[in-house]
Amino acid sequence: MEIEPRVLAAMGVQPEAARRFQPVLGPALARFEIRTPRRIAAFLAQCHVESAGFTRLEENLFYTTPARIAAVWPSRFADAAAAEPYARSPERLANRVYANRIGNGPEASGDGWRYRGRGLKQLTGRANYEAAARALDRPYADQPDLVGQPADAALTAAWFFARAGCNALADAASWDAITRRVNGPAMLAAAERRRRTLAALAALSSGAAAA
Repeated sequence: MEIEPRVLAAMGVQPEAARRFQPVLGPALARFEIRTPRRIAAFLAQCHVESAGFTRLEENLFYTTPARIAAVWPSRFADAAAAEPYARSPERLANRVYANRIGNGPEASGDGWRYRGRGLKQLTGRANYEAAARALDRPYADQPDLVGQPADAALTAAWFFARAGCNALADAASWDAITRRVNGPAMLAAAERRRRTLAALAALSSGAAAA
């Protein structure tokens, strides 16, 4: 199975990113039965948004203003003053905001930074890294940086997509329901995800017709 470069181009993936991911996407998708045009289109669109066009494989936790930190994590910071020590300090911020959740230990454990978001799906938290490691027989818990490499970034994203029931949702063209499974109640960039899904689907369908 192979994802043609023209499909990635149709949905706005730049050439350099396409060259990095085109060889590794096919095997990852085939492993998790992401084979039909609808499934492939939905997967690629979700990954595009989550990874800024297949270019960002690690969560950006560098914030320059305390106010922005407090706005993003209101449950962790009462106001901008409380967030002041975490501005321009991504490791310290990760350890604070991800402490004692998603399988992580307390702030001092360093788990928040160690298991920060990586990959095309932004896999986050010790529990998720361990679950992916068990499912894929990969040493993500001990070597979390692997998730930020193209092959494992694609593999973990495909595993999550299938595990979350997104294949069946794609079969039903339930694009917003897929966004909710991937992004949660926030449904960030839902319109963009729909648009890119349809662009990929059109490219895939035209290729099938030509064949």
